[in-house]
Amino acid sequence: MEAIAANLPGAAWQRCRTHYAANLMSVTPKVMWPAVKAMLHSVYDQPDAKAVAAQFDRLLDCVDGKLPDVFDHLDAARADALALTSFPEGLWSQIWSNTPNERLNREIRRRTHSVGIFPNRDAIIRLVGAVLAEQTDEWAEGRRYLGLDILAKSRLTLITENGREVTEQPTLELSA
Repeated sequence: MEAIAANLPGAAWQRCRTHYAANLMSVTPKVMWPAVKAMLHSVYDQPDAKAVAAQFDRLLDCVDGKLPDVFDHLDAARADALALTSFPEGLWSQIWSNTPNERLNREIRRRTHSVGIFPNRDAIIRLVGAVLAEQTDEWAEGRRYLGLDILAKSRLTLITENGREVTEQPTLELSA
């Protein structure tokens, strides 16, 4: 996570909500799983960022004192679990899960496994590059995983580390 902040100023780490729920259940008493899961899902069901934050606070209030490990886990993960709220609501369903990334990784594993042994590094780079290019084409021309209009809207406002909003984003210089 520190690498993201160091290389992409203003970027945040969004934890997959499914994986976070599984991590949270590891510190939750089994008898409380249904209640805690329902409360956690109610956080993501809110219509806007203010409502999400308020529902998360209610969740913390609910477990405070009764489930100290759950409270600590939720409190520590707040920024990661709610990073999606800094984006437009239309984008939330695409970024609250890493299922597309997992699907892409499975496809890369499947193809590299079928080849077995690669003669050199360039061969594996060509194969993985082809898979990534194919996925880019599908997302750009096919079902548009992230539409250009929603991406443009998400770039209009940058929130800096100190919480200040900046409407003009700095250009990033790429090093070779």
